[in-house]
Amino acid sequence: QVQLVESGGGLVQAGDSLRLSCVASGRTFHSNPMAWFRQAPEKEREFVASASWNVGTTYYSDSVKGRFTISREHAKNSVFLQMNNLKPEDTAVYYCAVKAAATREAPIEYYEYDYWGQGTQVTVSS
Repeated sequence: QVQLVESGGGLVQAGDSLRLSCVASGRTFHSNPMAWFRQAPEKEREFVASASWNVGTTYYSDSVKGRFTISREHAKNSVFLQMNNLKPEDTAVYYCAVKAAATREAPIEYYEYDYWGQGTQVTVSS
């Protein structure tokens, strides 16, 4: 059974940094794209960042470009999200996701992803 477990969220002040981690278990995803999405209260799920299997292709939403960095570590079957210069509007539950099929792409649409974690809360105070 595939499981994704996120960690690293918390309460920080504007301008601070956080590093989110997501560890997958149940199978390896070395050939699969992985991504981060987020959902703020009363808002729809929003794409944040995605990475292809070798991180050769990455995409970021305009709202986080230049501040967030997605990375992967195959040895740990993990994906990370380094978040710098956090803003109050970054407050949300952050979810990692992985696509079941192997592909060289890094999709940005939520429906492309098959497995999801439970989420980790990030709260940024002003």
